[in-house]
Amino acid sequence: MDHKVQRALSASLDKFALQIKEDVTAVQQELFDVFNSEHEDFMDKIAAFDAVFDDHGRFEELREVYFDLLMINFFASDVKLQNEDYLESEEWESIEDETIDRGTELLNLLLYINECHDENIKPELDDFLKEFLLVEEDDFQDEFEIYEDLISNQQLADSSIEDICSHAGMIEINEEMEELFVPFMCFFNQPEGKDQAFADLDKFSQNKEFEVAVYALIAAFNTNK
Repeated sequence: MDHKVQRALSASLDKFALQIKEDVTAVQQELFDVFNSEHEDFMDKIAAFDAVFDDHGRFEELREVYFDLLMINFFASDVKLQNEDYLESEEWESIEDETIDRGTELLNLLLYINECHDENIKPELDDFLKEFLLVEEDDFQDEFEIYEDLISNQQLADSSIEDICSHAGMIEINEEMEELFVPFMCFFNQPEGKDQAFADLDKFSQNKEFEVAVYALIAAFNTNK
């Protein structure tokens, strides 16, 4: 299991536990077991992953963002167990087709953070949108439409978590980014995940269980240790 994925999953579950006031030890261990498992068929690993959420319905809202972590873990760890050209194989193409509707836009942000670590640069919203997602390029207008709410509200990354949460409640956000708008903006506003950021999010968020858990995931994944 990739160490950044493990750190992000642990941090997210810990914050979610504080919100729901429940013990997450069993769920965490079951997810760790899945992430650490070495299935020859990645679809078997996905099935085991889904079984955890099927058995623990209280965590359902985190299923798809944790699926993004599962994919990141695959690229960082599982793929090393495959042959060199696996990501160009028909088998992987089939998996992509079967999972095309899984996960969220969080996957793009985690991939971007990995790239920032590789290049030793600080994550910034403008860089994420223009240099990573290429939203200004004609060939990437699908990305422009998905991230239009981030693009048109970039100033919030330089404001405050209170302003971010307040603004999110006043605008109509497209479906792909509706739940992720606040955690994404909070990350670019406070990428370190300091205690005050969590306190502000807990105070002002209108969907605090989910948004605190996802923000914790992103901030912990960004901790480059």
